[in-house]
Amino acid sequence: MTDAPAAAPPQFGNLEANLLFLERSGALRPEAQMLEIGSGTGTLLSRLHGQGYRVQGVELSTALIAESHRWYGELPVRHVPGTALPFSDQQFDIVMSFDVFEHIPDSDAHLREVRRVLAPGGRYLLQTPNKWSNLVFETIRWRSFTRFRHDHCSLHSLAQLRRRLQAHGFSVQSFDIPVVNAFFKEKVRRHLGRPGLAALAVVNPDRLPMALRTNLYVAATLTGDRPAAP
Repeated sequence: MTDAPAAAPPQFGNLEANLLFLERSGALRPEAQMLEIGSGTGTLLSRLHGQGYRVQGVELSTALIAESHRWYGELPVRHVPGTALPFSDQQFDIVMSFDVFEHIPDSDAHLREVRRVLAPGGRYLLQTPNKWSNLVFETIRWRSFTRFRHDHCSLHSLAQLRRRLQAHGFSVQSFDIPVVNAFFKEKVRRHLGRPGLAALAVVNPDRLPMALRTNLYVAATLTGDRPAAP
């Protein structure tokens, strides 16, 4: 007997939680010009594009772009080799990224580009792991205090993320988005095994204070204030 073919590509992020965030943020407006940074295998981009939203994507990995085309056909996604975005100033109403910010070595350069391509009053919607909970998870996962830092090089706490965004001229609103669903539980099981699931049954991250949540969901609105030098 052979395994049935996969019905969808592997997911790197919590699609269900991310969609809930977009809904609660009020970002999904038909007239809004939207950009997803880090489109990965294209699942969210395909979903939004298929629903008629004016959305484009960029992705660092050509392999993932090829995978997205294999699963979803032609998608409006471009390859970007670094931080610079191949778009005009003030082109987008919404920029979004999920499980991307923590991987960017120069997050200040990233935020300058996000600010540049956003129209006045535009919003940057992002989700990123919480520094405090992710340090514990990754240390246990890799059995090392340092191994994960090459990949997760820009982890922030909620307070640090708020200050970083405000320094670039954004006002910041955090959102209470539950993340403990089937995707989250499978990730815990895969990396931490039964002890991780047992711990999850005792301490549900969705019930923790916002500053201690495993995932930070933030909507940053571009203000007219001149950003401070980072």
